[in-house]
Amino acid sequence: MFFFLVFGTLVMHLFGVPLSMVRIVGGIILMRLGFELFAPSPAGSIIPSSKGDTDQGDVAFIPLAMPIMVGPGVIATILGMSSLVKHPQDLPLSGIPFALVATMGITYLSLAHARKLRRWFGPRGVDAASRIVGFFVAAMGMGLIFHGVFEALHFYGVIAGQKPV
Repeated sequence: MFFFLVFGTLVMHLFGVPLSMVRIVGGIILMRLGFELFAPSPAGSIIPSSKGDTDQGDVAFIPLAMPIMVGPGVIATILGMSSLVKHPQDLPLSGIPFALVATMGITYLSLAHARKLRRWFGPRGVDAASRIVGFFVAAMGMGLIFHGVFEALHFYGVIAGQKPV
């Protein structure tokens, strides 16, 4: 995450990829992940049911965690956030790195205590939380797509006006 925060713009310029396209593709990926989290699993729960078996699945691979930790959607979000900081007085330069560190800390604590959290929430609670998170991930993906399309149309001269915030 920090690599793309610091060198993301350079990498995009190196390959000639405009930020609007990164936002659109990242938004599509986030929407897809959000819809997958939101959709019901075939068994009705994201945790496999194992009657009589003591192994209840590996909690590290619950869809809430693995697919969206640091994938293309996260990279697109980081690049989009860093591109919005035009003037340091608008947002302190430590704001985005602090958010990344806080996210990594919360992710670590969630994964380190996943078994306790799963027992506390239960299978239906984890399923409900995954669906709620999926809704918000899909909404963030749609926001990225909207801003990317608007920015691309503005950049290529199809429309004139202010860039959305």
